[in-house]
Amino acid sequence: MENIISAKNVKKDYILGKTKVEALKGVDLDVKQGEFLCVVGPSGSGKTTLLNLIGCLDSPTSGEITLFEKYNISHISDKDATHMRRDNIGFIFQTFNLIPVLNVYENIEFPLIIQGVPKDEREKRVNDLITDVALEEFIKHKPDELSGGQRQRIAVARALVTNPKLILADEPTANLDKANGLNILKIMKHMSEEHGATFIFSTHDQRVMEQAKRTVVLSDGRIEKSVNGNGQH
Repeated sequence: MENIISAKNVKKDYILGKTKVEALKGVDLDVKQGEFLCVVGPSGSGKTTLLNLIGCLDSPTSGEITLFEKYNISHISDKDATHMRRDNIGFIFQTFNLIPVLNVYENIEFPLIIQGVPKDEREKRVNDLITDVALEEFIKHKPDELSGGQRQRIAVARALVTNPKLILADEPTANLDKANGLNILKIMKHMSEEHGATFIFSTHDQRVMEQAKRTVVLSDGRIEKSVNGNGQH
């Protein structure tokens, strides 16, 4: 099975005033297609930085990141990064990032319009995912008319509607209660198994860790250990 991500000695520094902050200090990470991977660690350990680099939202200070065994994104241009995100990567954020003036259907459809997908194909994909996340009766509702759990389900559907190879989720259950958090996890795991999509989460949530096939522990910008879901290293 191919490595969908290969990171080699990745470092990321930020300059804050006169201070250099070393967010990542030489990370090596391979992720295979279809993995349900969890990245954990205390605040400031580098979890979000790592996801941002993999998602082409930022570039490493040094080291190399290769996506899908053929795209070196270490020094990718802004234009190519935009295309990479549009065509290959789905994002799920803890704050949902939905468009408030659009209803459920329109929020999920929006990435397909950007891609130029024909209307008939858009309708099929959007309606299929609305069924998958059980939002059929809320299809015309705006985000502010829905609960946090329902809004996160829209975000999951929107992330998956373009059939991305990779989905990155930054603390996806942080703003949800226990029942909604577990429901979102079940939906995402089902999507991973059904569509073969690769999920990478950053999280503090024990529920997410328990569902992961593999957990990578970050500490002070370095990978401390990688543990399979069955507890084996």
